[in-house]
Amino acid sequence: MILQLFIGSLVVSLTITVQATFIGLAIAGLNRIGSWFVAPQRNHKTVIATIAVTLWLLAGHSVGVWLWALTYLAVGAFDTLEPALYFSVVSFTTLGFGDITLPVQWRILSGLSAANGLILFGLSTAFLIEFLTRLRRAQEEKKYA
Repeated sequence: MILQLFIGSLVVSLTITVQATFIGLAIAGLNRIGSWFVAPQRNHKTVIATIAVTLWLLAGHSVGVWLWALTYLAVGAFDTLEPALYFSVVSFTTLGFGDITLPVQWRILSGLSAANGLILFGLSTAFLIEFLTRLRRAQEEKKYA
């Protein structure tokens, strides 16, 4: 059990670092090209920005899912990549079909993966809300300036 908690904590820490890095890079990119989004003809730019930021955040989540899948392979919970990746997606998204499960000696990892996914999806949602709020506020300020 202690080994599971240790390994799971490492993977959780790594995936949080990955997602925070993706968010940091998104912020840097948006700061660099932010003035383009508030220039006239903003509606299509808002759509483009929302799609781009959402896909970027999803890419960060995908890295996290792959890290979990590789962890499952490394500890021997699965013999091949496909079930490891499938289980990783299902547990990370907290869907939890239950058609594939971890061996008893590794099942605590599934709960850690689910908690990890919840936290990271919440973080991404918070970032998206903040991004859209700031974008709309900047567009409104520019419209009346």
